[in-house]
Amino acid sequence: MKGFRRLAAILVIVLLAQTFRADGDGAMVSASTTQQQIQQKEEEKEALENELNQTQQDLEGLREEHSSLQGELNNLNTQLSEVSQNLEELESQISEKEQDILEAQEALAQAQEKEAWQYELMVTRIRYTYEHNETDILNAILRMGSFADMLNAAGYFEKIAAYDQDLMAEYTQNRQLIEEEEARLQSDRAELENLKTQAEAEKSKVSGLISQTSNSITQYADQISDAEAAALAYEAEIKQREEDLDYLRKKLQEELAMSQAAANATWRDISEVTFEEGDRYLLANLIYCEAGGEPYEGQLAVGSVVVNRVLSALYPDTIVGVIYQSGQFSPVASGRLELALASNKATESCYRAADEAMSGVTNVGNCVYFRTPVEGLSGINIGGHVFY
Repeated sequence: MKGFRRLAAILVIVLLAQTFRADGDGAMVSASTTQQQIQQKEEEKEALENELNQTQQDLEGLREEHSSLQGELNNLNTQLSEVSQNLEELESQISEKEQDILEAQEALAQAQEKEAWQYELMVTRIRYTYEHNETDILNAILRMGSFADMLNAAGYFEKIAAYDQDLMAEYTQNRQLIEEEEARLQSDRAELENLKTQAEAEKSKVSGLISQTSNSITQYADQISDAEAAALAYEAEIKQREEDLDYLRKKLQEELAMSQAAANATWRDISEVTFEEGDRYLLANLIYCEAGGEPYEGQLAVGSVVVNRVLSALYPDTIVGVIYQSGQFSPVASGRLELALASNKATESCYRAADEAMSGVTNVGNCVYFRTPVEGLSGINIGGHVFY
């Protein structure tokens, strides 16, 4: 991001400004008067705040991209579900077509057997007719013992002729049936090949969607990682500037006065607080940002400070109001809390600390502030923080 390059340039300027020069006697003296140093520190802090504002804008763009990517992933998941369902339907249709082809082939084989049998009967009948001419047939009828026998014999030969005609008609019909079955079989095969082609295309589409989803997830993870690193760098620099010279003394005086005022103000009991849905998630991720690398006692202490402010009449009366109160928690200003919330960075111990703090447990009494230890500040020291 452009903001990162600007930060690097400013850090170089800061380092140069902090360089000392030697006088003629070899003693080290400041490169500027105390007043100039104070002014310089203020200018450095202002420059860093400007860079922080730019970073926050960049992070806002990243959050919008995250939202867009999440929508895209949801859409891809829906498409994947539809493709999978379509593939199942195609496979089912292909299976049905294969079964139809097997049945058609069996019917075709049976029709061919019947055709061969009928054809053999026709050949036998025709051969007999040619081998025994009509004179022999007539003589056979005349040799009958009575007129009734003659009529019966004539009727018999007539039925044979009619049967031959029926066989011929049946052969013609069966032949047509065979031709139709063959045509249908070819059509089924063509349709089956078309369905296979569609199935392959759908499989290719699924593979492409999976690849696209994986790439989107990887890209999002990389951007989150870079943005979180940048936010941490800005937080460290801003904290350093805040701890410089009169700024720190003034801020400490204000915080100590506020802490004393909070101690003397009205406090609610934890039973009077109604926590909203999402408070636990928000508090656990703030604890992660402020004390994720601290021992559990340090994580509980941070959670206790937030809940103490909720109980105090001098601060907002909700978890959300306390955490997002202007200028109170640096991970909020830098955007690192939003990044943590986007991917739920909070660990199991952070959630446990949030649960205990929200139940009224505190290991820092009524403290409402914490910071890294500095000279002249007394309080409850836990891990890398002092609570006051």
